[in-house]
Amino acid sequence: MGNTEEQKNNEKSEPPLLTDPPFYLPEFEKSYRYIIDEYEVAPKDIAIFMPCAVRKPYSASPSHQLIRMIISQVLETSQYHIVIFGTCGIVPAELETMYPYAHYKYMLGKCNDDKVKDDFLRIETERVAGYLDKTRKVYKYRIAYSIGLFREALIRGSEQAGVPFDLILPTRDIINKVIEEGDCTFQEGSLSMEEYLGEFCDALIRFRNERLGKI
Repeated sequence: MGNTEEQKNNEKSEPPLLTDPPFYLPEFEKSYRYIIDEYEVAPKDIAIFMPCAVRKPYSASPSHQLIRMIISQVLETSQYHIVIFGTCGIVPAELETMYPYAHYKYMLGKCNDDKVKDDFLRIETERVAGYLDKTRKVYKYRIAYSIGLFREALIRGSEQAGVPFDLILPTRDIINKVIEEGDCTFQEGSLSMEEYLGEFCDALIRFRNERLGKI
């Protein structure tokens, strides 16, 4: 009887799963404001921006594990900071289990409503710009790994904040190659594709060899 009561209490205390477009929800705006206004981001040489994932926490996602494996093979942990962005807004990876970042399920790629996509681009551009402005003196270099609308929001946010990215991957040439081959669920494919991961690894090695010696 006691165990049943304890289970009920645990169920009651578990935050609800959010399924509406998260960029509209007040929970995400509140968390974003906390990150911008209160959270202290520790300085690192490199910020690596990665898109959010369906599986939560993000680090449990198969695609994130592949990307993180490559990063860890090329760079020392002390050199970089992972930042997650997308429908969640923008969040330092170490906060991935904070509500609401581990408590929503939404895929923009399945949305066919142009207004929702336009709203996402507008809202996410503002949030990216806000984070880049906040951290303009926190990082020496910024690297992004993204495709689609997420990538577009990142580029626009960078332009709005006046804080440039040193490297944005995959390159347009590789993206165009994937589109031309056209054998993907989504037009530009997935970031876990070998074509993208291979280029990401090679570019990261070159970046490390050419730039990190100058820090």
